[in-house]
Amino acid sequence: MRYETPISSTYSRASLVGPRTEGVLSRRLLAYLVDLVVIGLLILLFGILIAVAGVVTFGLGWALYVVLVPGAAILYSAITVGGAGTGTFGMRLLGLSAVDSATGRPVGILIAGLHALLFYVGIGTLLLLVLDVVIGLARSDRRLGHDLLSGLIVVRR
Repeated sequence: MRYETPISSTYSRASLVGPRTEGVLSRRLLAYLVDLVVIGLLILLFGILIAVAGVVTFGLGWALYVVLVPGAAILYSAITVGGAGTGTFGMRLLGLSAVDSATGRPVGILIAGLHALLFYVGIGTLLLLVLDVVIGLARSDRRLGHDLLSGLIVVRR
């Protein structure tokens, strides 16, 4: 069953696990590959804006290049996962939604930003990445380590 609108009503924890979490890990990987393309385009756009800002501010604006890549990735995830669509463009394309694990309701921008920050810290370190994946493979609800720390669950729509 596919929902056309994001999850908006309250679900019990039991209704979020089972069929709604089957195949989620492989879909998440494919969704992330789609999101990498979108993030790359955002980095290109913001890079051009920073270049212009650097010229206008006599070079001071170019300091923003330091936060360009992580900032664009975290901002993209925070706005899309924490917004009305409850998922990034890749997640929506593959029929996934990120919701609060306790209530089944959409998460806010701050929780989505924390989730993204934990994800990028995790993939930046091999040991944390392996631990994150092992946790997801071992759990029946397929929640990764950064999902547990931020309190959300990724489910099929």
